[in-house]
Formats: sequence, structure tokens, C-alpha cells
Amino acid sequence: MQYKCLLNRVCSTTLGTERKALVVLFQHWFSAAAEEASEPSRVAAYLKHIKKETPSLLAFLVNLADDNGNTVLHYSVSHCNYSIVTLILDTGVSDVNIQNNSGYTAVMLASLTAPDGPGGMEVVRKLMEQGDINIRSSKTGQTALHLAVRHGRVVMVRLLLSCGADANIQDSQGTTALMFASERGHTHIARLLLERSQCDLALTDKRGQTALSIAMQGSHADTAALLQAHAKARAL
Repeated sequence: MQYKCLLNRVCSTTLGTERKALVVLFQHWFSAAAEEASEPSRVAAYLKHIKKETPSLLAFLVNLADDNGNTVLHYSVSHCNYSIVTLILDTGVSDVNIQNNSGYTAVMLASLTAPDGPGGMEVVRKLMEQGDINIRSSKTGQTALHLAVRHGRVVMVRLLLSCGADANIQDSQGTTALMFASERGHTHIARLLLERSQCDLALTDKRGQTALSIAMQGSHADTAALLQAHAKARAL
């Protein structure tokens, strides 16, 4: 059930002043926590108050989605507001696998970011460990690893692999992370995938292409040479 739909139900069964208070509460939540300039201290105070006064609403509030399907966690990750991400995760009730209307989870959005410093990386790692790192987008079938590879996020690819990302998952078109690396000529990422995961070089997409044929078709000679070398080494 959409949390925004649940909000409508809660409000429809709540009378007068209580109903108005609920509406104001949830409006203020996004205003306080989902903006790029949101202040962690304010969010912390907000969560502390809810947990103390109405603990039964904490999970509902934390997982509430707006009209775009985004939760505060989605926005905080996108804004690289890691202090707020930590506050949300530390509630222990955040569903980090919620997909927005575009089919993205918070982990998927995190795979597109570039954390500045080890502190941010540790928060992203914590996020990945709490969520399903291999969950597929309801729209494209892609995982966080697909997205990180497509956008050339080397650091995120490395982190995702260390957290157990499956490099052989195929999206709705049959494309693997290695195929995306081959398509874009990301030789350094292809090397990471080959060295740190059990990439199946024989997998084909819906067009019948392998990672090697895609690299060759795109005239990415370095990537193709890398794939050929690994294929030969595995055949020994």
C-alpha cells in the first residue's frame, strides 16, 4: 500500500483537530527533512519528539512517500545529506527497499552519488547493508550495480561489489553490468567486475550479444582485449 494512500485513510478516520494535526505533521516532516538545506539537528529533534509522544507513527512517518514516490531517505541520499540518512537508518524502522515512481530505491540513488570523504562512504555502506543490494527496478529491471557502472561511478562499483552485488543479474533487456561497461568503454570498471566477482562472460542479452561482442561493436579495443584475455585465462 502506498504510504500516501494510508495517510488519506488515517485522516479519513480521524476527526477534527486530530486530523488537521496529522496533515500538518506530515507536511512539516518533508519540509524539515527532505530539503537540500535540511538541518540534521532539527530532524533529530523531530524524530525524538515523534518517538516519545506517538511512537506508533514513527515507521509510518519515516516511510511516508510524496507524490513522486520519494521518501525522506530518497531525498537525503540524493542530496548527500549523510547526517540525515544516518538519523533515518538509526530509527530501525526505515524500509530502504521502497521504490519511487521511477523504480529507484535509496540504494540505487546512492550508487549514483560521489561521497566526499570516508564518513559519507561509511553511511552509504550502512545503507547498502540494510537494504537488498540486488533488488531490481520495477521499471527497468536494473540494479544499483547496473546504474553505478552505466554512470562510471568506480568507487560505488567497488563498494557495491564488496557488499555482495551480483554482477550477473540481467535487466529487462538482458543486459548485465559487464555489458554496460563494455558498451561505454569503461575498461577500468570492467576489470573491477572481472576481478572481484564471478562474471559470466557467456551471458547474452535479448539481442544475442555478449559483453565481448558489445565492446567490439563499440570499437572499445582496450575493453575487448581485457575480456578476451580473461576468457582465455578461464579456459586454461
